[in-house]
Amino acid sequence: MTGPVTPRAPESARRHAGKSGTLRSSPARKPPRARRASLEGMSDLVERVREVLPSVRRDLEDLVRIESVWADPGRRDEVHRSARAVADLLSQAGFAHVDIVSEGGAPAVIAKHPAPPGAPTVLLYAHHDVQPEGDVTEWASPPFEPAERDGRLYGRGSADDKAGIATHLAAFRAHGGRPPVGVTVFVEGEEESGSPSLGRLLAAHRDALAADVIVIADSDNWSTEVPALTVSLRGLADCVVEVATLDHGLHSGLWGGAVPDALTVLVRLLATLHDDDGNVAVAGLHESTAAAVDYPAERVRAESGLLDGVREIGTGSAPQRLWAKPAITVIGIDTTSIAASSNTLVPRARAKVSMRVAPGGDAAAHLDALRTHLERHAPWGARVTVTPGDIGQPFAIDASGPVYDAARAAFRQAWGTEPIDMGMGGSIPFIAEFAAAFPQAKILVTGVEDPATQAHSVNESLHLGVLERAAVAEALLLAYLG
Repeated sequence: MTGPVTPRAPESARRHAGKSGTLRSSPARKPPRARRASLEGMSDLVERVREVLPSVRRDLEDLVRIESVWADPGRRDEVHRSARAVADLLSQAGFAHVDIVSEGGAPAVIAKHPAPPGAPTVLLYAHHDVQPEGDVTEWASPPFEPAERDGRLYGRGSADDKAGIATHLAAFRAHGGRPPVGVTVFVEGEEESGSPSLGRLLAAHRDALAADVIVIADSDNWSTEVPALTVSLRGLADCVVEVATLDHGLHSGLWGGAVPDALTVLVRLLATLHDDDGNVAVAGLHESTAAAVDYPAERVRAESGLLDGVREIGTGSAPQRLWAKPAITVIGIDTTSIAASSNTLVPRARAKVSMRVAPGGDAAAHLDALRTHLERHAPWGARVTVTPGDIGQPFAIDASGPVYDAARAAFRQAWGTEPIDMGMGGSIPFIAEFAAAFPQAKILVTGVEDPATQAHSVNESLHLGVLERAAVAEALLLAYLG
């Protein structure tokens, strides 16, 4: 294990960097070297992506069949099997160096193709671990047996994020294993568990992972027809709040109405987290400004599955509420189940509270504010204990400069329309770790998900047309950066 390191730009970055430490751009608004790439050559590259997609899809389906749920100790052997399968695919694709690595956590895969002289290095990120499948009876088909319906491939991990691996494979294979840039593929194995060992991996394998451009293929698109570059992400902080009112349970008939039960106290306490409009009522939380994107109410209702008669919560535009304001959700409660309930005043109850932190905010400070609020709003003097949980910092990207020009040109050619710069209400905390480890690298957050993907839910699926366009865009990006 190594100690703290001082990040150093890769040699290719120093060759290509100007005084600002960024890739040099031409006076024109075209992406780097794109003006020298013939349209015929780009058309050939697009066709090669389409030629390799059938085999890439077969490989993706094989990966989906592996139950790589790191959060389940009983399936950790499957995660190791998944890492070996990914390593084999990268070796077969032509990467000169492929290693399975671990720093006290899940296995990750690092594959390297060296940069030609004078060319930058691009790191392509994905993760091979997946969320638990949840209630199998709610799936329309077995979660770990890929099935195509209506142009979508269903299965756990089909989109999040084994399709990210497939995108990287397709782009590299389309270049015949000889792209005009250096390519490092980094496939993590515990992203769905919060990436607890990622910092150690970045420190221990700093030289292998150093890059000029980092492409994170783990985000959303605006729709199946319109791509997106994710330029901001909310952070995450959670805690467990426990309330205690009695030293033992009491007969509700003998004591009800005279002393409080813990569950009623907990419900009242949790209700103080929002005002009557549904805005977060915790003091001291940061709010940023979202991009001006049209997100009509009917789309919010359709994509979220909001039931008829149920209203949205919060004030402000949908992008503002989803991307730029804090959000607090109660994600679990421990108390007596209905099946085991009796006429008893419950002495203790607890809940897990999850908070999304707006870009520009500090997740640790926000968790402190949440803790203070819960402790100060205890009904009837109940004892409140708050146990802090995980935190992940929010992130915002300055999506300007030649690398982003190249990305937009690649998206435009692959999708036939301009990409949208969008925020993401969810969290990818490890992006901040990449930015801290490699501060001179430009980070692009892309992905193959769309509003109907249902990542983390039952019936997760991948739109196969989106996979094709994402692979084409990534192959073109490698060409434009070369």
